[in-house]
Amino acid sequence: MLDTIRDQAADHHLDIFGAFHADEADGCAPGTMILLSPLEPGFWDHLRGTPDFSGPDPVDTWSRRVIGALAEAAGGEAHFPFGGPPYAPFIRWAIRTGRAWPSPVGMLVHETAGLMISLRGAIWLPAFLELPPVPVASPCETCAQPCLTACPVDALGAHPYDVPACHAYLDTPEGADCLTGGCHVRRACPVSRSFGRDAAQSAHYMRHFHR
Repeated sequence: MLDTIRDQAADHHLDIFGAFHADEADGCAPGTMILLSPLEPGFWDHLRGTPDFSGPDPVDTWSRRVIGALAEAAGGEAHFPFGGPPYAPFIRWAIRTGRAWPSPVGMLVHETAGLMISLRGAIWLPAFLELPPVPVASPCETCAQPCLTACPVDALGAHPYDVPACHAYLDTPEGADCLTGGCHVRRACPVSRSFGRDAAQSAHYMRHFHR
């Protein structure tokens, strides 16, 4: 079943971010929770070619339609990290997969996406599927951690996220590169650099963050 969902998701440029055996403590019924994220490179070009892209909230609209259909085909339920409150505990779920960890700068880091995490939704299934083995450690453990010094105004580092400083910098001419190319901290991660995300996708997220 997991391979079938992966193949069907790949048709929409989605990939399985990770999966875990869930219970009531995870905010859902017992079963298997499968998290989906963009399959790179190519996700943004694929999304821009769909009718959803012309709407006011294209990424979430597309995610509801596509992941909802994938969940229905698998006999499961779709969950999304948006549309609340209340919000589904996607950060907890991501860590529960064993493929994501808290990074030195606070945000999650993923084994293949690095700091370019973008969870588009999840599929819950009532069965306990056999899951592949997970990595034994975070990639940060063997990394020089350039993320800690990448922010031009030190908004993200070994301290809580300074949101006002981040927004103030984005309002300056110097902040244009973050707005058009994505957060310097995310881009500094060596795993992120090999992930293949289109800069236009990062720019879209930054515009929504800074609006």
